[in-house]
Amino acid sequence: MTAVAAQPAAHAVDPRTARKVTLAGCVGIFAELYDNGIFGFMAGTLGAVFFPDATHAVQVQLVFLGYAVSFFFRPLGGIICGHLGDRMGRQRMLVFVIMLISVATAAIGLLPTYASIGVAAPALLILLRVLQGFSVGGEASGAMTFLAEHAPDGKRGLYTSYAQIASFLSLLTGTLIAAGMTSGLGADAMESYGWRIPFLLAIPLGIAGLYIRKRISDTPNFTRLREEGGLSKNPLKEAFSSSEHRRAMLLALFIPLMNGSGYYVLFSYMPTFMSGELHFGKVQSLLVTAASLVTISLAIPFMGALSDRIGRKKVLMAAAIAMAIAGVPCYLLIGTGNVALALIGACVMAAIFAGHTGVIHILLVELFPTRVRYSAYGLGYNISSALFGGTAPLLMAFLISRTGNVTMPAFYAVITALGTLIAVSRVSDRAHLPLRDA
Repeated sequence: MTAVAAQPAAHAVDPRTARKVTLAGCVGIFAELYDNGIFGFMAGTLGAVFFPDATHAVQVQLVFLGYAVSFFFRPLGGIICGHLGDRMGRQRMLVFVIMLISVATAAIGLLPTYASIGVAAPALLILLRVLQGFSVGGEASGAMTFLAEHAPDGKRGLYTSYAQIASFLSLLTGTLIAAGMTSGLGADAMESYGWRIPFLLAIPLGIAGLYIRKRISDTPNFTRLREEGGLSKNPLKEAFSSSEHRRAMLLALFIPLMNGSGYYVLFSYMPTFMSGELHFGKVQSLLVTAASLVTISLAIPFMGALSDRIGRKKVLMAAAIAMAIAGVPCYLLIGTGNVALALIGACVMAAIFAGHTGVIHILLVELFPTRVRYSAYGLGYNISSALFGGTAPLLMAFLISRTGNVTMPAFYAVITALGTLIAVSRVSDRAHLPLRDA
């Protein structure tokens, strides 16, 4: 007789529950990342409000410095929220983090300006960005873990891809709101009071997200493990004690490298890059950014579903190779100053990046068992975001100002794509296997 290792039984999710779970996972991601669009489009305005004595280039760099600082608190959020999420449950932590991010984002809209309280104003801005970074550190890994553990076998890639759509739609929403207000109110009014309004809109977003998340139950995997008495007493310590988990955390650090050139440069930094360095008009910058965001939002679910069929590695490796090849030509198209060519370059890169961002999170989820998943996945991914993601806009602004070379983002795209390719080649694909509990 052949002994077969016991695996958790495949589970089905009824359509109504599937909709509730997906909405609960996505609404928090939307609220968490909405402010990235605001910062990306209003970097110049925020620089004038909080750093009025500096030159425009330095103002933008200082805003992105505050943006980058928050990312270094993501690992702390991942550690604390991950530990509590693996011990107390995913649902409780998802409620907590959406409360924290909503309060921190809205509080930015209430800050006094540099003209009112001097250097304390930018200090408070950075403090609130730190709170945002902490909460996002708990949100990213928590929401993806929540969606994956609820998803039926064979559809985990598709389910988790929905949260990535929410992240890019939130970026688009923040960009459109900031752009619409800038166009409607004018530069003087925006610097006077208009910059506050997009941040204050986080209040209704947070209330809606809190209401939805409080009405959902925890994941089947976590509930089963808790009932069996199988929860880890110290998930992160357990993860570090295992050579398999240490290797997986190292992979979780390097596989997301393409996020730096994708999400944080192609989308967050692009409006500032196009208007400040390439001298596009604000409407033209918005058009290119919006078109690329729509493109990636349409492509993401296709990539997630494709990874369910052919595996995560094949999709991710294809995306990394394509980015390494197309990164420089696409940025050269954007750098021509021609809107039509810029649209083509940005949309091609967005479609390629969908193969990374639509699949990366489910691959990382599948690297770890339920006992340590939230903690270990959150730590590796959030350290990667801190080192290679949030610093990317600041790095690009600094390198371009020092070298005068506006193709720096293209080189960054190629380097990060090659790094991701090497890391993904070391992964064992678990797309067609059930999630592990231990």
